[in-house]
Order: sequence, then structure tokens, then C-alpha cells
Amino acid sequence: MDNIMNLMEGFATALQPEYLIYGFIGVLIGTAVGVLPGIGPAMTVALLLPLTYALDPTAALITFAGIYYGGMYGGSTTSILLNTPGESASIVTALEGNKMAKLGRGAAALATAAIGSFIAGSIATVGLTLLAPTIAAWAVNLAPADYVALMVIAFITVGALLGSSVWRGLTSLGIGLFLGLVGTEILSGQQRYTFGLLPLADGIDVVLVAVGLFAVGETLYVASRLRHGPVALIPVTRGWRSWMTRDDWRRSWKPWLRGTAIGFPIGTIPAGGADVATFLSYASEKKLSKHKEQFGRGAIEGVAGPEAANNAAAAGVLVPLLTLGLPTTATAAIILSAFQSYGIQPGPQLFTNQPALVWALIASLYIGNVMLLVLNLPLVGIWVKLLQIPRPYLYAGILTFAALGAYAVNFAIVDIVILLVIGIVGYFLRKYGYPIAPLVIGLILGPMAEAQLRRALQLSQGDLTALFTRPFAAVCYIALILIIGLGLWLRRRQSRLEHALAAAAAADTSVEAAVNRMWEPGQRPSDVATSDIDVVKPRDGRDSR
Repeated sequence: MDNIMNLMEGFATALQPEYLIYGFIGVLIGTAVGVLPGIGPAMTVALLLPLTYALDPTAALITFAGIYYGGMYGGSTTSILLNTPGESASIVTALEGNKMAKLGRGAAALATAAIGSFIAGSIATVGLTLLAPTIAAWAVNLAPADYVALMVIAFITVGALLGSSVWRGLTSLGIGLFLGLVGTEILSGQQRYTFGLLPLADGIDVVLVAVGLFAVGETLYVASRLRHGPVALIPVTRGWRSWMTRDDWRRSWKPWLRGTAIGFPIGTIPAGGADVATFLSYASEKKLSKHKEQFGRGAIEGVAGPEAANNAAAAGVLVPLLTLGLPTTATAAIILSAFQSYGIQPGPQLFTNQPALVWALIASLYIGNVMLLVLNLPLVGIWVKLLQIPRPYLYAGILTFAALGAYAVNFAIVDIVILLVIGIVGYFLRKYGYPIAPLVIGLILGPMAEAQLRRALQLSQGDLTALFTRPFAAVCYIALILIIGLGLWLRRRQSRLEHALAAAAAADTSVEAAVNRMWEPGQRPSDVATSDIDVVKPRDGRDSR
């Protein structure tokens, strides 16, 4: 009952006209930036983080929550219409949604993605409301050794389960931990790894690293891989009647619920993030669907389920972040840095020390979901216009905006130099397959883990066994083994599914055959005809399919 009353007080704060405006601005900007090709939620929140510095903490975090959810929504538009997923969690959406768009059903794909995201986000936020206060109340009694165990879980699971290679993930984590050591040592006051440079005495600002890696580095990487020329944008039919048919609703509502049930639990534990949840949802829908022959060729279930799982996992990530102060994804790590920029440390004491702030934030998630549904369905034509921005202008604008944001942190030119150096490092990491998320999480959690480790050793007078003998710490290390085993099994299933999809795409060389297999005899839509498909004929006159 207390939680319900606190949530009502949070709604009373979030529904004030001032905060409603900030929430609307957040979801509007987040969706607009998230729609742009090659930009995922992590890059969106990193790029827009400096915008919130001039606001009070409540307004800033409400705006930031809107940006976070808006970036999640916007990524589906790019995946469906451009076949350009902004992150790995959108690969499945691009696979099925883009095929639907090519068959003239782009509006239905966008609608099922938006509605599924709304339903999953709302249900997952309810789960956050019920679960977070309970975990926070229990976590108040944790000792420093227990926090060390939790951070070891975060380090190893994030490093091992994010990215295509375990060793590359752990290498990226090691780089982040090293960067977290740069600056002035807490107890002795001695500088370490600063190379005598005064700007590094206070450490490397997390905002510079986040913007450098996700905005500068990712932009350089994406721009280097894109071809020149106009964007091949698939048009979307207008009118609400073309959004979803009765059959689309019938085939989508169960995947929405199943995707939510898969995504939220996976989001709350460090077991691979939303990309694992989306592939599991896709595999489940393919197994349970009555239209298995359509998968890989534009099945609406393949959009509805993974998009619901993606957004449910995004809400689930907030559970360990708000209650334990542990980010399990790159986006969560940037959100943690937003809290820290206002002197607020997420964790067990957050619900006790900042109840008005945290409940207003949770209430704003409900409101933001409604705003996003209203923005994404009727205004899809506006978001499509954004996709037509010329690529050189787009990426030049991102780099300029990133430089301005970095300068606004401390109003120092040296920060722009640091930003460019980190951006170049991020580009090469991305180019050679090293994941970015473990680096950011290592940078943020490294100093926190060091402080808790020192505190635990002081309490035990240097006895290392105290780190393992506490009951909760021992349970954590046992759970670590189980989580790694579960995560690697999930990754193996995801890898098998990716290879199967790639093999199916390589084997299907005939466009005409693909369209024919989409539909049963007599069920082909009138606007899709085999004769309308352009076939390139070589010089010998034979068809090349």
C-alpha cells in the first residue's frame, strides 16, 4: 500500500505542467534522434546527456527517461524502413519488419512495433514499481563484501556475455577499469596514470567517454561503412485503416505478452541484455506460430514479439540500476552517470533518501509510454522525413553536437581533445569487434568497486576470506557460475539462430519464389504481384534471380 501511495505522489509531481513539458520534450527528442540511421538508444542518451545539465534533478531525470524510452521506440522505424538496425537488439526487427515494408506492409510493421513497445513498456514498468522497492529494502543490509560480489558479477557477466567474443569483451572491460584508475587516489591523495597532465588529475569524465565512444566513435564507424548516394527509403501508406488489420491484431497480441514475459526477467539480470531477449522471443514465436513459412519473409509475429521483448528488457535494466546501483548495459551505465552528475548515487538508499525524485521518475515512465504511443502512430510521416536527411549533414551535425556537449561539461578546450582521442579509440574498437558496453561499465563501476573493496578489507583487517565467507557473497559467486552458464547457453542459441537465418537468406536466391511462399494459393494481396518484381537479365538473356 505504501508503494501505491508513493506512486500516486510521484504522479502528482510528474503531472505538473512543467514536468509534463520536460517529459514531452524528452520523448520527442529521443524519438527524433533514435529514428536517425545508425543511432541506437545508447548513442542517443550519450549524445543528449549534456542537454539536461541546466535543469533541476527531477526535471533532468524525467527528460532523460523520456530520451531513453524515445530512443528505444525510434530505433524500430530505422530498422523497418531502412534495414539499418541501430543496435544488435534491433536485428530481428530489421529482418522481418523490412521484409514487411518491401511487401507494402510497412505501416503494419511500424504499428505492431509501437503498440507492442507500449504494452511491454507499461507492463514492465508495473514490474519495476512492484519489484524495485522490495529489492531496495532488502539491499540496505548489504555489507561492503556483498557489494564487491555484486560488482564482480556485473564485471564478469557483462564482459563475457556482451559482444561476439568472451576475450574481446573482457579486454574491453579491462580498458574501462584502467581508465577508471586514472586520477587522484582516494586514500593517499597521489596521482596515478595521469602522465603529469593536470587535466587528468580529477580523472576522465564519464560523459566525455560516453559521448566519445557512442557519438564520435560510432559515427565514424557507421559513416565509414555506409555507401554514398540517396537513402533507399521504403514509403509508408497513410491512413489509420492501413495500420493493422483484424488478422494482424489476432497474430500480434500473444507475441506482445510473450515478448514482455521473456524480456523483463532477462533485463533484470546481467545475462546478455536485450539482444538475447529479442532472439529468444523470435525463436519462441517461430516455434509457436501457425505461419512458420512466413518467418524470414515478413512475419508480423517476428516484429511484435522481439520489439516487446526489447522494450521490456529496457525497463528491466532499471531494476538493478535503481536498487543496487549496478548498470548491466551501456545505456544503463550512461543513465548512472546522469544520476552521479547531480550527486545522486542509485542504490538501496535511493528510495529512502530521494523518494520524491525516484517515484516521480517511475511515474514519468508511465506517462512517457503514453506520449510515445501518441507520437509514433499518427506522426510516423514526420519521422520518415527525418530519414531523408543527407548522410554527410547528419554525421557532421552529430560530431558538432558532440563537441559542443563535451565543451559544456567543464568549458575547457582540453575536453574536446580528450573527446576526439576517445572517439578514435572507440572507432578502432568497433572496427575490430570489441564491444563498447564493458568499457563504459568498467569505467563507472571500477572506482565504486575499489572503494567497496578497500572498505571491506578495512573491516576484516586485511582478511581476504571475508570477501567469500558472508552468506550473500557466497550465494553471489554461486549465482555467477549459473548466470555465466545460462548466458553462454542463451548466446549459443542466439548464434545458432543467426547462422540459420543467414543460411536461409543465402539459400533463397529467387525473389519470386520468396514472394510465392509468403502466401497460400488465393491469399496473395492484390498489390503484390510476381510480374511487378524487377528481374535483372544478363547479356545471354537468361533470368538472374
